[in-house]
Amino acid sequence: MNPLLPLRAALAGGLLAVWTPPCPAADAGAPRARAGLLLVANKGDRTLSIVDAASGRQLAAVQESGETGHEVAASPDGRRAFVPVYGSARVGQAGTDGRLVDVIDLETRSVVGTIDLGRGLRPHKPVFGPKNGLLYVTTELDNSVTIIDPATLRILGSVPTGRSQSHMLAISSDGRRGYTANVGSGTVSVLDLDARALVTTIPVATIVQRISLSTDDRWAFTADQTKLRLVVIDTATNAVSTSIPLPGLGFGTTPTPDGRWLLVTLPALRMVGVVDLGKMRVVRTLDVPSAPQEILVRPDGGVAYVSCDQSRQVAVLNLKDWRVERLIDVGPVDDGLAWAGAN
Repeated sequence: MNPLLPLRAALAGGLLAVWTPPCPAADAGAPRARAGLLLVANKGDRTLSIVDAASGRQLAAVQESGETGHEVAASPDGRRAFVPVYGSARVGQAGTDGRLVDVIDLETRSVVGTIDLGRGLRPHKPVFGPKNGLLYVTTELDNSVTIIDPATLRILGSVPTGRSQSHMLAISSDGRRGYTANVGSGTVSVLDLDARALVTTIPVATIVQRISLSTDDRWAFTADQTKLRLVVIDTATNAVSTSIPLPGLGFGTTPTPDGRWLLVTLPALRMVGVVDLGKMRVVRTLDVPSAPQEILVRPDGGVAYVSCDQSRQVAVLNLKDWRVERLIDVGPVDDGLAWAGAN
């Protein structure tokens, strides 16, 4: 039937009538709803894997603009990924010095922009500020953290770390404090992100690796690379508080959202350790493929993803019953992880 006939009949009878046409399908032009995506930086072939988290299927492997991205961050709206192109070397070793940050559109699965830092700085760990939405990227060769506006891709400034090899970064939940693990100097730098200033540096060990914060921001954790322990820093005093014995050398750490557990990779043992933060000790270990690097806990706290860089796989850990649920095939030498999309 002609949809205008009811309107004409109503007008002929002296009635006011409004005809509303059928709604177009699914809000045309609005962002599409999407299940969660797991993003994986593959150092071995210079790609970013985009994985459908529900099925565990790799949807695409996006080629990066250079050698090579180690870490990745997803924009808060889940539309883009930011991959710093670090260079060809390991931290502190000879090799090329990356100067770009790739911007990858997760819908088109392509590089849609680059941020040029102006010179080789070995950009490494990207983290979004939880309050201001700015992108913070460690820039090792400048002993700094660079601040980027992700909307305009403009560099806004930097924060000095006071030490070399500021490799990894964690930011407090209020966005005011940053903490960098300075590998070769064995220190942690505490940064005032609002003032863009160094607060202090904390001596920790001969060599450290990676850093994370407890869910309540009370503790910072970094892995001693010369002893079998995690070092625990009290963020109220900016001093080492205690250490947690480990069965092997630790590497990456991540807390669970409920604040009860801290997960730590043990690469040489092919394990993930589970630390009870109430007791400050390892209470169980889980076997994973070789060699676990980074851990990402899904926002709902039910699952953790572990990049295993010698196996080309990500292990999916069920945190309710503490078992490996599945393995996801990705690229070679997989390392950095990020989550984009639904919780």
